[in-house]
Amino acid sequence: MNKEELHRMLHPIKLIGLGGNQTLAEKVAAILQQPLLETAVHHFSDGEIQVQVSESVRGCDVFVIQSIQDPVNENFMELMITLDALTRASAHKIIPVIPYMAYSRSDTKTRSREPITAKLVANLIQLNAIDSIIALDLHASQIQGFYNVPVDHLHALPILAQYFLDSGIAHKSSDDVVVVSPDHAGTKLARTMAQYFDAPIAIVDQRGARYDDEVHDMIGDVQGKTCIIIDDLIDTGTRLASSTNSVMKAGAVKVYAAATHALLSHGAVKRLNQLPLQQIVVTDTIKKNDYPDRLVRLSVDRLLARGIDYVYNDRSIHEIFDEQNRLY
Repeated sequence: MNKEELHRMLHPIKLIGLGGNQTLAEKVAAILQQPLLETAVHHFSDGEIQVQVSESVRGCDVFVIQSIQDPVNENFMELMITLDALTRASAHKIIPVIPYMAYSRSDTKTRSREPITAKLVANLIQLNAIDSIIALDLHASQIQGFYNVPVDHLHALPILAQYFLDSGIAHKSSDDVVVVSPDHAGTKLARTMAQYFDAPIAIVDQRGARYDDEVHDMIGDVQGKTCIIIDDLIDTGTRLASSTNSVMKAGAVKVYAAATHALLSHGAVKRLNQLPLQQIVVTDTIKKNDYPDRLVRLSVDRLLARGIDYVYNDRSIHEIFDEQNRLY
């Protein structure tokens, strides 16, 4: 019996999928060929949450899949209560798998008397006896430093880039594609995306408040080009709207949008439907009941499943990054 077989016998893997994105959890479980533990989540009339795991997890390595999406606070408390239940049930290891980490946009103090909510959430999660975290596209990479346990930070950008290559929208060493950052803060993300196509980047010089019809100056040439606006998330859609209008005004012939997390809140669907976008390419980290037209959802199920498999079997997550960087 080798080391891996002994580990599986002593500490079998268990998966729990909570209500944040049950569909994604089921897809991940199917890939891993592991059933999701039956977990009863009950809401009392006053809003309190009760969680009951149906079978023993003593000595098991338990991965809890929960996207902290709308309703954010409810899903966050569901995760916290489940982690507490697993700690009290003597699980061997507890690893939250968080496709979307809410509150991660507040990762620094920019004004007086302002909280750093991403750090607060990290402190709260670590009140439980977790062993590590698997997260996907945090708003800022430095949030990993808010945790005192290992954070395996996965990235969906190669999945998005592969889609544009496979669909023929972009190809390597293309002269007619420009990757656009919607503001200065997203320049690093745009530069990383552009490396997959050997394409130039441009930046929307956004300043002050953003409105749907607002037009900004461009840094970089998009005249006569196909533009791919890349961001980590789409929330209300106002930043994407002003970015789209800006690149069209600057002479772009086609505009695509790409993002990992599609929050789509506060009229975003209607707003995005009014934009002259060819496609909006996102992942399925967040489940919504209504999506805009021309939306393409790519699944991160295989990426998360591989992350779970590698962590469970003590393999280096860096192997995933090496394979993702070899796009075809």
